[in-house]
Amino acid sequence: MFFLCLAASGCAAPSEFDEAAWRKKVEAARTSDLYAVHRKDGEFFNPWMPMEETGFLHLLKWKLSPSQEYTDEEREHMPAVIPDAASRIKTMPHGDFILWIGHATFLIRLDSQFWLTDPMLSDRALLPRRKIPPALSAAELKDIGAQRINVIISHNHYDHLDRKTLEALPDNTRFFVPLGMKEFITNLGRNDVVEMDWWQTADGGDGTKIVCLPAQHWSHRLGQAKNSTLWASFLIVSPKNTVYYGGDGGYFIGFREIGRRYAGIDYALIPTTAYHPRWFMHYSHMDIDECIDAFHDLGARFFIPAQWGTFHLGDEPPGFPAVELKRRIAGRKLDPSRFLIMDIGEILPLSENAR
Repeated sequence: MFFLCLAASGCAAPSEFDEAAWRKKVEAARTSDLYAVHRKDGEFFNPWMPMEETGFLHLLKWKLSPSQEYTDEEREHMPAVIPDAASRIKTMPHGDFILWIGHATFLIRLDSQFWLTDPMLSDRALLPRRKIPPALSAAELKDIGAQRINVIISHNHYDHLDRKTLEALPDNTRFFVPLGMKEFITNLGRNDVVEMDWWQTADGGDGTKIVCLPAQHWSHRLGQAKNSTLWASFLIVSPKNTVYYGGDGGYFIGFREIGRRYAGIDYALIPTTAYHPRWFMHYSHMDIDECIDAFHDLGARFFIPAQWGTFHLGDEPPGFPAVELKRRIAGRKLDPSRFLIMDIGEILPLSENAR
């Protein structure tokens, strides 16, 4: 995460982080600001709570500060890898499913259409090296029997937007991207690109619609100005199932408004990584308690943790979020059947009309 955060971070300076004060600030945001203008002078921003102005010194402070201690279990836990995902897909010619390829990349089949979130199959996200292989290769994605793959891109950070992977996808792939990102995709020779703003709905075909929604995050990439492209979460609404893809971001009141406006979310794919140290990460990434609160705000039936177990991005070990999530489920006396902690290559069949 050091190199992913070089240009910006939602960081408050003190290493002793006040969780109560942070939550009070979150709750003070106005719902109306979720719909406010969010671009000025060519730069996008979160109008409900602008990022604190910080710089390289805060980043340096993080990298020079000692990390908290982790147990052997917390350091060593990783998702299992279930092999032969491509072969198993071919034995399932019908039915909706979610397959975790790794990190934030999921292959989702809804009503015979295939959706791929933030495709990242490369060995490195700029510099951080992959700790566990992806469940599918680009070649296998071309051979799963999809008439067309629909790709959702949430933002332009390297662990979510990987040029090499995008270039290897089938020629007829269709892309749904936030504002400002269309040019990047068309420069790869891909012309079927739908660029979307927050709260905008697009037709996905065959009775499916896709909704671009707010997220509390930021954007930057080498060669691109800070926050010159938008970041977003997305909702895929099919005739049988509704799937929320959170992309990446911190906790904000937008989850409540999304749940209110789009009641009936079946599966919520929520990012659960890079949240230590809290003083540095709190604006841009949720800790596990906030992830659970976001799940409840959305009113979703099932929680699927995303973005853990593949890259070492924050101070916490890659598999730590899953360990902590299990502890919080028990500690908060939640229904464990609603939390679906997947393994790499696992295929989760979706029940029709889950609600």
